Amino acid sequence: MIDFTSRQLRAFLLVAQHQSFTRAAEALFITPSGLSLLIRELENQLGFRLFDRTTRHVALTPHGGQLLAVARRSLEELDGAMSRMGQIAREANDSLSIGAGQLVAANILPQAIKEFRSQRPELRIELLDADPATILQKVKAGTLDMGLGSFKKTPGIQLTLFFRFSLMVIRPDTQTAPRRVSTTWSALKGEKLILPSPMRSLIEQHLEQAGVTSPRVMVLNRFDTVIAMVEAGEGTGIVPSFALPVCQRRHVAMSRLMNPSVPVDFYQIRNRGRKLSPSAEEFTTFLQGYIARWAGRGGVP
Repeated sequence: MIDFTSRQLRAFLLVAQHQSFTRAAEALFITPSGLSLLIRELENQLGFRLFDRTTRHVALTPHGGQLLAVARRSLEELDGAMSRMGQIAREANDSLSIGAGQLVAANILPQAIKEFRSQRPELRIELLDADPATILQKVKAGTLDMGLGSFKKTPGIQLTLFFRFSLMVIRPDTQTAPRRVSTTWSALKGEKLILPSPMRSLIEQHLEQAGVTSPRVMVLNRFDTVIAMVEAGEGTGIVPSFALPVCQRRHVAMSRLMNPSVPVDFYQIRNRGRKLSPSAEEFTTFLQGYIARWAGRGGVP
């Protein structure tokens, strides 16, 4: 098997084009002796001479003439492929695709993207609102750069803790209702509870530990439906604090759920075999700071 380099082929093409080792060496930004070495190595590997050389004249041998068309075509294909891959890499760094659940995708990411875009107007950001299983599948397939939400360890997926939220209590916000900074689990005894299905088992486990047995419970699939039903006065809700932006726009009162405070870990997932682009890393850092700002202002971690 003949093992030659693109640099050797470029040297060969330049000598054939200029019919001069001196001018070819200048075009390749090397010395004439360095160019001669490249051609000699290529000739040794091929087993035949490529040029007939005199002090005044350089001409292709018959074998050199046969190699010329092949070498030119090979380098054109290589240059074209390298150009296309470079363009793809540049476009990848100028684009970012993110997947998140409906509540986060609708109520946190749009404003975060808007604020980030003021710093990076050229960055193209695509957002997918979907269930965790779909997001996981697309990240694994490489069609989505990252996912945000509650995920479990999965082969081939890099799972990184992104932010730690907590459970909070929401009640209808009325003029007569007392304002509470915090609520204990045991204080929920006797209340009609509205729970999100994805967190039902976690919540019911802590209710039982607090002695709140056989509570009246309504279970709903979507966080925003839980919040809407609480606003309508249908009960007391328990939701993660990443629902804070939604709650602040609805007529509900929020309080920390204490004794114990229950963390809700929010993860970033990405394909373990793919490195995030600098733009994706930059947005990740920005988003963590963005969430920390409104979580702190809301007073519910």
